[in-house]
Amino acid sequence: MKKLRKNKSGFTLIEMTVVLFIISLLILIVLPNIAQQRSNAKTIHGNAMVEVVQTQIDLYENEHQKLPTSLDELEEGGYLTEKQVSQAEENHISIKDNKAVK
Repeated sequence: MKKLRKNKSGFTLIEMTVVLFIISLLILIVLPNIAQQRSNAKTIHGNAMVEVVQTQIDLYENEHQKLPTSLDELEEGGYLTEKQVSQAEENHISIKDNKAVK
C-alpha cells in the first residue's frame, strides 16, 4: 500500500489552496492598478484631443483669416476627420471664445 502512494504524483489539497490564495492576492493587487491606468489614459486622450482641435483652429484661421465657429466647420473644411469630431464630442470639447475647451 505504501508503495502505491509514493509512486503517485500530484498536488495536495493544501498546495492547491496556497496556489489559489497567491493568485487571488495577485489579482487583488493588479486590478485596481489597471482601473487607474485606464482613467489616466482617458484623461491624457482628452487633453490630447483639445490640443488637436486647437491646432486645427489655428490652421483654419491662418488659411481663411477667420475663426471657425464649430467642430462641424472644421470637419467640412477637411481639418478634422469624422472620427476626430466624434471623439471630441465624446470628450465634451467645443469651440468657445476662439479656443478649444473641454
